[in-house]
Amino acid sequence: MRRVLILGGTAEARALAARLAVRRTGVHVVSSLAGRVSDPRLPAGEVHIGGFGGAGGLAAWLRGNRIDRLVDATHPFAERMSASAAHASRATGVPLLALRRPGWEAEDGDDWHRVPSLPEAAGALPVGARVFLTTGRRSIPVFAARADAWFLARSVDPPEPPVPPNAEVLLARGPYTVEGERALIRDHRLDVLVTKDSGGSMTRAKLTAARDAGIPVVMVDRPPHPDGVQATDDVATAAAWAQG
Repeated sequence: MRRVLILGGTAEARALAARLAVRRTGVHVVSSLAGRVSDPRLPAGEVHIGGFGGAGGLAAWLRGNRIDRLVDATHPFAERMSASAAHASRATGVPLLALRRPGWEAEDGDDWHRVPSLPEAAGALPVGARVFLTTGRRSIPVFAARADAWFLARSVDPPEPPVPPNAEVLLARGPYTVEGERALIRDHRLDVLVTKDSGGSMTRAKLTAARDAGIPVVMVDRPPHPDGVQATDDVATAAAWAQG
């Protein structure tokens, strides 16, 4: 039986695990979750929670568990894990496929300002801005130096310090609705949205709400894929590759 390791707790990773584990595909699927989110949504099949100890540790794990195919379905901004997957694939000869949801595209009426990094997003905020910060708990400390702005910082779990001094932390897990995002923008008098180009439909509601409210969006671009890694944005294609 072919053994497939899926890296990531994304919706795409769960969909791929379900397709491989539930059907009679001749595949034993193992999903790896980083363990950074409390009470994660568990995928179908076997689950490994916790890191591997870097690229070398991942390579050793692939060998020790006789993995035949490796799928990197991590978050589009999990740059370090993607680099480790590429390195481990080269070191072991285990074929690697990156499964990535498409990024977002601006629509008529959107006012997006793209920046290449989180520090540049922090620097792009106007003085006195009331910011809807939706870049995840691990990136909130990047904005701590902006004492001249106010933040509604949303994350699934509490952020680690430093937190911006003028911040209200909102603990919430999607999916979110356009109506709910409109209410947050209105009730907190927010005038700019900061987000990563994560893609997917579950968190796009904030972009629609920002457009409806006429507020600008500071959009952090994705890091590039590691060189030489085959990629797809389609779960069915990834499933066929894992079985092939």
